Amino acid sequence: MAKIEKDSLAYLGMDYQLRLMAQILTDKKFANSIIDIVDPNYFEEQYMRIIAATIKDAKEKDDIIPDYGSIEIRLLEEQTDDIKRKFVLGQLRKIKEASLNDTFKIQDIAMRFCKQQELKKSLKEIQKIIDRGNLEEYEQCETILRKALEHGDNKDDGISVFHDIKNVLKVDFRKPIRTGIKGLDEIMDGGLSKGELAVILAPFGVGKTTMMTKICNTAMNDGKKVLQIFFEDMPNVIQRKHLACWSGYDLNSLALHEEELNQMCADMVSNTKGDTGELRLKKFSSDGTTIPMIRQYIRQQIASGFRPDLITLDYIDCVTPSKKFDDVNAGEGAVMRQFESMLAELDLAGWTAVQGNRSSISAEVVEANQMGGSIKKGQIGHFIVSIAKTLDQKEEGTATMAILKSRFGKDGIIFPNIVFDNARIQIEMGEAQGGGTTRKEHKKDVDENNQQRLNALMDARKSVKNS
Repeated sequence: MAKIEKDSLAYLGMDYQLRLMAQILTDKKFANSIIDIVDPNYFEEQYMRIIAATIKDAKEKDDIIPDYGSIEIRLLEEQTDDIKRKFVLGQLRKIKEASLNDTFKIQDIAMRFCKQQELKKSLKEIQKIIDRGNLEEYEQCETILRKALEHGDNKDDGISVFHDIKNVLKVDFRKPIRTGIKGLDEIMDGGLSKGELAVILAPFGVGKTTMMTKICNTAMNDGKKVLQIFFEDMPNVIQRKHLACWSGYDLNSLALHEEELNQMCADMVSNTKGDTGELRLKKFSSDGTTIPMIRQYIRQQIASGFRPDLITLDYIDCVTPSKKFDDVNAGEGAVMRQFESMLAELDLAGWTAVQGNRSSISAEVVEANQMGGSIKKGQIGHFIVSIAKTLDQKEEGTATMAILKSRFGKDGIIFPNIVFDNARIQIEMGEAQGGGTTRKEHKKDVDENNQQRLNALMDARKSVKNS
C-alpha cells in the first residue's frame, strides 16, 4: 500500500477542505485558535489558498475573523482580474454551501494536522541546531519545541481589572431580552441577557411550555431572532399556543376565528417595517439528543443566515449526556453545564425548564429542594423561578410563582395567585415592587388564612348546634 503524504489537506479530499473553511468562517472561537497555524498552502486548490490567505491577513492586520459578507468584500478589493474574481467567489459559494455536520470531528482533525505540521517544522529547526554542534544554542531547542506544542491552546490569559472600564460602566451593559410577563421583567432588571441561563422549575402539567412560549412570543415581537426547541409537543401544538398568545383567544376557540387569524398571520409575514423578529420552532427527539447535537444545529442555522438572540429548551431533562456517567446526577449536571457553555460560546440568552419531584406536585410553593434529579441543575442557572398550582388555582387560571435564585436582582420572593392562564397563554404577576412576599411572610399569611377558615368552620358548627 502506497504511503499517503500528509503535508497538505489534499489527502482528506475537497469536501473536507470546504467544510473546514466553513468552520473557520462561522466558528470564531475555533478560528482564533487555529488561524495562526493554518498555512494557506495546506489547501490543494488555488482559490481556497487565496481565501485562506485573506482570512489570515484580516486577522493579522485588523485582528478579526471575517464572516461571509466581509470576506467577499476583501476578496473583491484584492482581486483586480475579473476571471480570478469569478473563480474565487465561486469557491466562496461552495464554502458557504458546505455542510456543517460533524463539526467537532472536522475541527479535531484540522487541529491535529496543523499541530503536526508545526511540530515537523520545529524538529527541522532543532536538527539544524544539533548539526551545528553549538552547545550554547542547545537551550533554544527546548523553547522551539515548547512553542510548537503550545500552538492551538487556549490563548485567554485573563484581563486586567481596569480593562475597558468605560464599557463596564455602561448602564445598559446587559441588554436584556424581555419576557413580556409584567412584574417578572421588573424583578429581572429588564429580562434575560445574552450569556445568561434561566431555569423554570415546576411539576408536570403546570405551565412550563406556556411560560417559554410566552417568552419566545414576546422576544419575536420585540424584533429578536428566537429558536424554540422542544421534545414532547408537536410543532402544530406550539404554533396554536403562539396564535393564542397573539390573539388572546382561548386555545379551544381558535378554530372559530380562522379567517381573522389567517389574516393576522399574513399581515405579520408581509410586514416590511422590520419591527418584528423571527421565530423558528424545532422539535428534537427525546431519546438520544445531546447538547453538542443542538449546538451543531444552531451553527448550521447561523451559517444559513439565522443567528438567534434567544433560545428556549423545553426541557433540559429530555437532553442526554454526551458521554456515559456512572452517576445519573453527574450526567444531568454535565448537560446543564454544556448548555451554559453553549450560550456563552454562541452569544445567546437561554431559558430552560426542570421537572419538579413528586413532592412538588401538591406544593403551594415549589422550592429549590423540590427539583427533580441533580441539584447541580439549579446551581448552574443564573436565574431560577418556580411555578406551583393547587387544584383550585388550576381551575381559576392562577398560580404561585417564586424567585428562587437571581444573580442580577432580588430573590426569595413569592407571588401568590398571579394570573397564569394556560388556555390563553397569559401570565401576569402585577407590580413586582413591593408586590411579593418573603417566604416567612407567605407562611404567616397562609397560617392566618388557615386559622380564619378554621374559625369560620367552628362558628358554623356552633350555629348549627345552637339552632
